[in-house]
Amino acid sequence: MDFFKVIEKRRSVRKYRRQPVEPEKIALIIETALRAPSSRGRNTWEFIVVDDHNIIRELSNAKQSGSSFLKGAPLALVVCANPDKSDMWIENASIASIFISLAAEAQGLGSCWIQIRDRRHNAEKVAEEFVKEELKIPSNLRVESIIAVGYPDEQKPAHKKEELQYEKVFNNVYKKNGKI
Repeated sequence: MDFFKVIEKRRSVRKYRRQPVEPEKIALIIETALRAPSSRGRNTWEFIVVDDHNIIRELSNAKQSGSSFLKGAPLALVVCANPDKSDMWIENASIASIFISLAAEAQGLGSCWIQIRDRRHNAEKVAEEFVKEELKIPSNLRVESIIAVGYPDEQKPAHKKEELQYEKVFNNVYKKNGKI
């Protein structure tokens, strides 16, 4: 698929068909994630591919809200990073997360980012701690996100070009309502 069509078509998908994602599609998503830019080439990110439905169902409880739809996805990619390798680990993991979403879209799959870092699992525990315990992630790694991936069971139209917020784009200097 043409890159600009992928960007135009990509939407957050929260409903998935009960159809597994083919291994070759997963491999291409992982290859794409491993090609994501990384500050100073440190490649701080690491990925956990989860296709076990029982584990995915547990991960769907990671946050108080905004993660329950994961239980319907056939695939979850957990994006981690090592902050000891770079202070840019959040940016590196975020870039890799969006590469995963774009690679999924390019292959006719849907995806949705689930933010884990700085979110709550419950009053006593943060979401990141919950995910690390569930997946036995070592303490030196941080969890940025979980990307739900699967064949969409909902259709969302592309955002119309005329609805894009061009008023938030400025030339040379910031001007709001024509004023500096």
